[in-house]
Amino acid sequence: MKQSLVDDTEDVSLDFGNEEELALRKAKIRHPLATFFHLFFRVSAIITYLFCDWFSKSFVACFVTILLLLSFDFWSVKNVTGRLMVGLRWWNQIDEDGKSHWIFEAKKVSLNNSTGTEAEARIFWLGLIICPLIWTVFFFSTLFSLKLKWLALVIAGISLQTANLYGYIHCKIGIGGQKSITKVTSRFLSQTIFQRECQDEFQKPSLEGMETHKH
Repeated sequence: MKQSLVDDTEDVSLDFGNEEELALRKAKIRHPLATFFHLFFRVSAIITYLFCDWFSKSFVACFVTILLLLSFDFWSVKNVTGRLMVGLRWWNQIDEDGKSHWIFEAKKVSLNNSTGTEAEARIFWLGLIICPLIWTVFFFSTLFSLKLKWLALVIAGISLQTANLYGYIHCKIGIGGQKSITKVTSRFLSQTIFQRECQDEFQKPSLEGMETHKH
């Protein structure tokens, strides 16, 4: 007796959007070159400062080399790596009246843009926070050891790297004049190190596109 074959196949909906989102989340580093140079210049400046006496006895050569590395770091972090890795940007603008305005922007994260992953965001913020702390340690060690010829260089390192940190904290949290930078920095450190932040929190949820703060 022949049995009829029954086709029990069902229509299955394939959600390619979820697969794409999962692939993007699994991507640890989407901008390897930007990530590399985000750390390269600032780490190189620190290493050169610590071991410059091993390579050269010329104070001027060491001074200029470290200052160039700090300058390259400031430019690349301010103009390139912040935009690619965390979708943040800050700059100064002078209006027609000659008044200076500081502008801080945060880009909303979506699957269609080139903003970095969570791993890149952690690398970005940790590098941005830890290196100025190291230069602060250099400041006190230089002061107490009376190596005053290095003091100007150490102050330049603190100033350049703290400027980027300060600007990106403005972009990230959108702070106003009523919030002190100490409270904001403490809040950000606790969020970055001990919590897993969602990338869509780079700006307020009610806004779309670029969120801009002027000061």
